[in-house]
Amino acid sequence: MISSLKSPYGRMARIVRLEKGLGDSVEYEVVQTRGENNPYYNVNPSGRVPSLILDDGTVLEDSVLICWYLDYIDGKPRLHPTDGINGLEQRRIEAIARSMLDGISLWLREYIYRPPEMHSETIIDHERHRASRLADVFEKEVEGELLSGPINMAQITLACVFHGNMIDSLPEFAWQEGRPHLCNWVERIGQNLSVKETAPA
Repeated sequence: MISSLKSPYGRMARIVRLEKGLGDSVEYEVVQTRGENNPYYNVNPSGRVPSLILDDGTVLEDSVLICWYLDYIDGKPRLHPTDGINGLEQRRIEAIARSMLDGISLWLREYIYRPPEMHSETIIDHERHRASRLADVFEKEVEGELLSGPINMAQITLACVFHGNMIDSLPEFAWQEGRPHLCNWVERIGQNLSVKETAPA
């Protein structure tokens, strides 16, 4: 498996790798992304991380696909929902967490890859308001059984939004204020070994 250390999408796959006990059988390689003539483009032409090279040379791209593969590789999936309508609730929560992660990532890229004079205030304002609304949603959702029970992909996705320094590096987004349940949940999920070991520095 190949990823950068700071990618939240790569982190999801790294958490699954640890949760499934695949540390010895699935190697992890750190790469730098972006840049002209980056050698990683020879592995994955899109340049996105994570990617996973199978034994036959097939390259899997996208964290959703890779997490699914790693969970099912032993024939005993436990992080993904069951097939059919019974899995709808977990898929619903995971989709909301994914929407927040995508928005936060877009917001953060404005600060990482653009100089201040080129920041899009339209994008920043849109993503700030979206993030605030979704943080309010999760202040309620974290009290439910799905996010308080055994670890699953919904929890892993949400952990990659709130745990670590990614979201805290965004200016003007004090997500902790007025959200005690969410704060407690983030502290609790952070005690999980796989979450703790993959936390970005």
